[in-house]
Amino acid sequence: MNIREKFLNSKVYNFEETDFSWHKHPVFKLKGIFKENEILIGLTKEPLIFLNDLKLDESELNPDLLIFASRHTSKTARPAFLVHTTGNWGEDADFGGNSQDLSKTSALLHKAGFVSLIEQEFSPQLAEFSIDVEVTHHGPTILEKPLIFMELGSSKEEWNINDAGKLLSNGIINTIFKYLDLAEKKSDNICLGFGGTHYAPNFNRLIKSKNVAISFICPKYYVQQLNKDLISKMINNTLEKVDYFLIDWKGLNSSQKLHLIPLLEEFEIPIKKTKEF
Repeated sequence: MNIREKFLNSKVYNFEETDFSWHKHPVFKLKGIFKENEILIGLTKEPLIFLNDLKLDESELNPDLLIFASRHTSKTARPAFLVHTTGNWGEDADFGGNSQDLSKTSALLHKAGFVSLIEQEFSPQLAEFSIDVEVTHHGPTILEKPLIFMELGSSKEEWNINDAGKLLSNGIINTIFKYLDLAEKKSDNICLGFGGTHYAPNFNRLIKSKNVAISFICPKYYVQQLNKDLISKMINNTLEKVDYFLIDWKGLNSSQKLHLIPLLEEFEIPIKKTKEF
């Protein structure tokens, strides 16, 4: 709600209320920016990770892409801005979605979200905030539109910081500009990521500094639960054509590699290690 308030009360962007609603709340439209594209803001009382029905048949809202502006919680409560795709690698689906299922997403939108946050101007109050791409985790998994989460973390204290809400709202708007630019240039290698830890430092580095865009990232602790169907879903649920399987080689142990490599070799997609970029 902090982020939403910064959208609707921005001195830079002008959102006007439309004459239609979504999830029984009014939809707002960004005015005076795009001729061919629209940026719309909706609101739902459903917890975002458990949102299993967009109810588009009940609204004039019909987006091509979704960005979920969300809060983030972690045990360490470290201040952070985060971007990630959604899905469950294992049987556990306590945090929304279905077991061993993935949402639809866009590697270029995912990259655009991360890079746009990096490019924001940080006030002194936000000096301790990190910016991270997380591995794919939690729901939703069955929505019909490609999506990413952009999050403000990681405790109530950070959720209510005005400058943090403003930075993330500006970052989300810039994400759309950057996505359109990346989609037009078509210069990024589209990849699926495997290995490493939750905050995916090697994948973060490549997304930030190389022509690499990654949709789904499966961390090392779920690699041995991967199967051919789940890897097929990674490919098919990525909006763009996948160029490479990308492996954080040092972020996997020998048994994880023995499970993963034969699975990946069943597909006609080249395998690369992160050090090769």
